[in-house]
Amino acid sequence: MGGGDHHFRGRSCHFLRYWPPPPDRGQHMRVTKILLGTFLAGVVFAVGVAGLCAQSRKASGSGRAPKTAEQVYKNIQVLQGVPADQLIPAMQFITASLGVQCDFCHLENAFEKDDKETKQTARKMIRMMFAINKDNFDDHREVTCYACHRGAHKPVITPVLNEEEAELVSEDKMHHEEASTASLPSADQILGKYLLAVGGADAAARLSTRIQKGTLTVGSEPLPVEILAKAPDKRVTTVHFPGGDSVIGINGQEGWVSTPGRPVHEMSPSEVDAAIMDAKLLFPASLKQTFKAWRVERPERIKGRGAYVLTRESLPTVQLYFDQQSGLLVRALHFVETPLGCNPTEIDYADYREGGGLKTPFRWTVARSNGRVTIQIEQTEQNVPIDDDKFVKPAVPASTESQPGPS
Repeated sequence: MGGGDHHFRGRSCHFLRYWPPPPDRGQHMRVTKILLGTFLAGVVFAVGVAGLCAQSRKASGSGRAPKTAEQVYKNIQVLQGVPADQLIPAMQFITASLGVQCDFCHLENAFEKDDKETKQTARKMIRMMFAINKDNFDDHREVTCYACHRGAHKPVITPVLNEEEAELVSEDKMHHEEASTASLPSADQILGKYLLAVGGADAAARLSTRIQKGTLTVGSEPLPVEILAKAPDKRVTTVHFPGGDSVIGINGQEGWVSTPGRPVHEMSPSEVDAAIMDAKLLFPASLKQTFKAWRVERPERIKGRGAYVLTRESLPTVQLYFDQQSGLLVRALHFVETPLGCNPTEIDYADYREGGGLKTPFRWTVARSNGRVTIQIEQTEQNVPIDDDKFVKPAVPASTESQPGPS
């Protein structure tokens, strides 16, 4: 990937575990890569600071410190000391910022080698970025790869002349917009209206399980998908491929990813945190209890309609968008940090339908830097018994974490 500072040594990073795919698994791998970001809130790959916090909690309980990047990957020079599960998200941030892929900096199956000049340049640029922020912004991250590159591997250094004159936002106007939030509804009022919109607080509180079936579409090819969810934080998503099923599961404490012909991947603590956050969004009654200390932002427009915006500042940062008229949740936006910048995941909810006294979104579209996926639900059942055995993590081979990766 564009940042060129690593080579996979262990099995903890399923992004590289699935590369290169067998010829008949091309679609399987492509969908799996997006799924990993889709159902884990930006998350299987977007782990960042949330991952650091989660691993710190695990380390304090187990007495073991989280592994650093140089302990898991070969030839780490710039990002030494970074938790290992932040390295791949950092590389993803570079791919999104520069519009490139792994081979821009790396040799296939030899990620640790320094043969490409672009890899050396990437290291210099990362050092420069760190120095700019340290020397000019008290080590706060104000400058990132994306600040200059904007999706191009070579930044545009000459102003672009547009036919329409750009609007200049004065400082007075900015202060006015910030002050205008005082007249907006409170976070409790916005969340209260949301509960009323979906059917009321009592109906939401009675929701205990969901079984949903439909299709998952990446590009133009739909695939059957089944989702089992149990309040407050259990979910198993199964995508049915012609050659076998891919499964992403979370049971409130641990999570896993399994695909045909591959060892079960055990989620890191940060991945589990992200998966739990997404799972709880399926149960409206848990919003107030789960996500506290909301800040009301200036309203924005989502597909031409006004939306109230609530931001949770604790890590990982979350923004929820509620339609001003209907009160329904229309978008969830997750910002998870990496050592280089934030990786966003955007989930749009639509096609709300009523069933069992509760409105449910039957379509959600998830956009990340590595792709977009749409899930269209065709049938749903609520409050039906789901055995807890459905949420038991499959056995992870003891050798999975210790085997050397491709070199």
